Amino acid sequence: MDLQTVMQELEALGKERTKKMYISNGAHEPVFGVATGAMKPIAKKIKRNQPLAEELYATGNYDAMYFAGIIADPEAMTEADFDRWMDDAYFYMLSDYVVAVTLSETDIAQEVADKWIESGEELKMSGGWSCYCWLLGNRPDAEFSEEKLAEMLDKVKDTIHDSPERTKSAMNNFVYTVGVSYLPLHEKAIETAKAIGPVEMKRDKKKSSLLRASENIQKEVDKGRIGFKRKYVRC
Repeated sequence: MDLQTVMQELEALGKERTKKMYISNGAHEPVFGVATGAMKPIAKKIKRNQPLAEELYATGNYDAMYFAGIIADPEAMTEADFDRWMDDAYFYMLSDYVVAVTLSETDIAQEVADKWIESGEELKMSGGWSCYCWLLGNRPDAEFSEEKLAEMLDKVKDTIHDSPERTKSAMNNFVYTVGVSYLPLHEKAIETAKAIGPVEMKRDKKKSSLLRASENIQKEVDKGRIGFKRKYVRC
């Protein structure tokens, strides 16, 4: 399949209602409004195809950029490629759900995510913290340094309330994910979540939302889901 064919297929799958929802979350034109599940049949036909993924990502069309993440070959991407994708990720659904997800399937994931977290740029930081969430929810605990993750929890505790809005959300999710998916620091994550308390996240044209990692970890404890790992990161 070539770029033109994929773009035509995606456009045909677009729904006005989905498009409005994406735009309300920060997407801007061009966008078709394709539900992610509807992309699966095309993805099955193509499988992994990095050159095509690059062409799709470069269109600037939100649905094409998202689909690029589904068919990307993470192993074929370098740190410079991920930086380039992140630079073009203009809102959180791209930084956290496309670029961070694709990065999480590589051997350089932690190294690149660490740099993004230290960047001081809202979406890079958000993507960096989100990448750790995808990693922790999928990979064995033994692949992580307990000491490093403990320091990261302390960093969240000290800086979350003063961080940019999208970064706050990803940091809050990091505490939750450590609490649920990384057993060695389960207790510390609970303490951190309690120390942070509710986190106010301001949103454009919408009322602020309160993020409560502590309550959300407790819900998973109640369901007996502590230690949960996903089989796959990408859909």
